[in-house]
Amino acid sequence: MDKKIYDYNVDDAVDLFLLIKGADIRIAKNGKKFIAFTFQDKSGQIDGKYWDASEEDIAAFTAGKVIKVSGKRELYQGNPQLKLFKLRLASDSEPHAPELYMERAPIKKEDIAEEINSTLFEITNANMQRVVRYLLNQYQTEFFQFPAAKKHHHAYMGGLSFHTVSMLRLAKVIAGQYEEINKALLYSGVILHDLGKVMELSGAISTEYTLEGNLIGHIVIVDEEITKACLALKIDDKNEDIILLKHMILSHHGQLDYGSPVRPRLREAEILHQIDNMDASINMLNSALNRTEPGTFTERIFGMDNRTFYKPKESTELGE
Repeated sequence: MDKKIYDYNVDDAVDLFLLIKGADIRIAKNGKKFIAFTFQDKSGQIDGKYWDASEEDIAAFTAGKVIKVSGKRELYQGNPQLKLFKLRLASDSEPHAPELYMERAPIKKEDIAEEINSTLFEITNANMQRVVRYLLNQYQTEFFQFPAAKKHHHAYMGGLSFHTVSMLRLAKVIAGQYEEINKALLYSGVILHDLGKVMELSGAISTEYTLEGNLIGHIVIVDEEITKACLALKIDDKNEDIILLKHMILSHHGQLDYGSPVRPRLREAEILHQIDNMDASINMLNSALNRTEPGTFTERIFGMDNRTFYKPKESTELGE
């Protein structure tokens, strides 16, 4: 079996093909350009810096290309990194298709779609259900292909829809525990909360923020999309149902500092914020722990306040 980047240990020499997920051109202190790469294969993502990059290098090594990398696995300030010795583009006779190196959601697209579609029948509020169905239909191709983020959580093909269905499962457990919860509002909010990422991000192969993503952001984008859906469906967007739904979207980051225009002021909005955080956090933890040896700590996880987490040693069964 071909080795993946996280099959190599720290200080191992590395010689393998990788997909360039991102290639940012920066200026070093000496005034020379370098490329800050994010590489990817099916085991995850890793950063690496290519110093003293020529204009030819910058033109050749762009996001979405597959390259042959020679270097060394390192840790830099607690984070995994590749020290780069040599780079070259993969030839046509080598494994050069980007899809070969892309992580995918652990559930099939068809199964995710079926689970979300069956949940639509539990959205018993007519206005909310019509808006959710309309927007899902409009963006269904992108919704099932896009990642949920550029880098930190569910940052792989199908990550957006998988993050959504994972949150729906949490929402259903919580709604089963607390019967007062408005299921229609909560489930509608979960399904639509990150839908704007199909416009905020460029796609799964070389994920970047679009101009709209950088200047407006997915929260406001979805708010606008709900208004457009109401217009098309002849629903009054001043109806309380729609205002509640918009509040779910606008407040789901929880804090003004984190990009929400308003903080949650509905029970269901607070629940949405909490399960969004929980699912993203568990995904980041799982990704880091999966590539950590038992009895050691993970790399620093940026989305978890740069903390490291301990992976306990594998214990034996009782009685053995």
